[in-house]
Amino acid sequence: MASNQELEVNKVLLEQFRETRSRTLEIVKTLEKDDFIVQTAFFMSPPKWHIGHVSWIYETIMSKLNKNYEFYSKEFSEYLNSYYQQFGVPHDKGLRGIVSRPTTDEIFQYFNTINQRMEKFIMNENLNENARSMITIGIHHECQHQELLVYDLQHLLAEQYRQVKKNEIKKQPRVETSTIHVKGGLYTMGYNGKGFCYDIELPEHVVYLNDYKIDEFPVTNQQYLEFMKDGGYEEYKYWLSDGWEKVKANKWKSPMYWEEINGKWHTRDFLGIREINPNEPVCHVSYYEADAYCKWANKRLPTEAEWEKAACWNEEKQEKTTYPWGNEEPTENKCNLLESYHWGCTEIGTYPEGKSHAGCQQMIGDVWEWTASEFTGYPGFRSGFEEYNDKWFTNQKVLRGGSFGTPKISIRGSYRNFFRLDERWLFSGFRCAEDI
Repeated sequence: MASNQELEVNKVLLEQFRETRSRTLEIVKTLEKDDFIVQTAFFMSPPKWHIGHVSWIYETIMSKLNKNYEFYSKEFSEYLNSYYQQFGVPHDKGLRGIVSRPTTDEIFQYFNTINQRMEKFIMNENLNENARSMITIGIHHECQHQELLVYDLQHLLAEQYRQVKKNEIKKQPRVETSTIHVKGGLYTMGYNGKGFCYDIELPEHVVYLNDYKIDEFPVTNQQYLEFMKDGGYEEYKYWLSDGWEKVKANKWKSPMYWEEINGKWHTRDFLGIREINPNEPVCHVSYYEADAYCKWANKRLPTEAEWEKAACWNEEKQEKTTYPWGNEEPTENKCNLLESYHWGCTEIGTYPEGKSHAGCQQMIGDVWEWTASEFTGYPGFRSGFEEYNDKWFTNQKVLRGGSFGTPKISIRGSYRNFFRLDERWLFSGFRCAEDI
């Protein structure tokens, strides 16, 4: 018999599950039926697939916790499996958009059925701590796909996407940018809180850092335009060899979604076809582009240890916090995340209340920030979920800080995102660092 305390924990988990599922539906609420099946590029997925996949993951979790669990449909499982070999041969990602069955209506019926199964599962009196932990991973996995879904909707619809909620972005007076001096020494890196984190944020471990400088703000569109005007995309000396090959092969001349119209650079995104705002963080740049800019500027990308210390370390109190501003959860006056409902970047200087103890601003939200670090496990890493994070420990770079598409439940100063070096469809930017 479960104790009253355990039942209360289950109720909190159930509320978190319901809130997450509702947010997924909210994102796709205004789509037309035809929108759900379209795949505009090999790297994105149709909205229909996301809706089904986040539901299917809960089935995989229930199957691990209950050996007698029967999957809803073999056909659904084959289509919705992303890369989990333990559940059969995954469907080809680049061909998700050519599958008409299961239909969109069937996927939503499936979504609702899994909701009912999961709610019953969560409120089971025999739910143990391991089961709660796995269900929590499922919830956070859905949050990750909410952000991926937002990326895909921008690629699919851009300004034609109708948001259920939208808050205006306030214009900010132009701010002066500066660099922050951060003391080196021993730093204990990784998650040290009591809430949820992924296995790749653990274990905490000590690293040594030299003194360094890091920019107060992410690199802006205006700064990046100066790199472009100075021949940044024409001069091979700034680029890694693989990056230069990507520039030539893909004819990159600017960040993704940028287009020069009548001599002025414009972008097309959720906010429309508009002139580049010089005060927004540059967005949709690959690691190669971020690295090339840094070389042009005689700077470099920070390592993820440098980024984390600048974001989370309180030198005065000699303690690490979960977020740049402290341990309190994100609010709309501190950062720009999915629940801000801005659907775009805010200008630098918008969130002084979100400043880190070191003095860096906008380290949470707006754009994911590329670091120089390879994505691999920390010393002593132990996998918490098979085929989830650790299978990507090669040819990826770490990004930190979240974006305007990241649900607030997802982000922490220790959160490690990772993408291939040439990918730029995500909401990615960067800030520079320097040796001292």
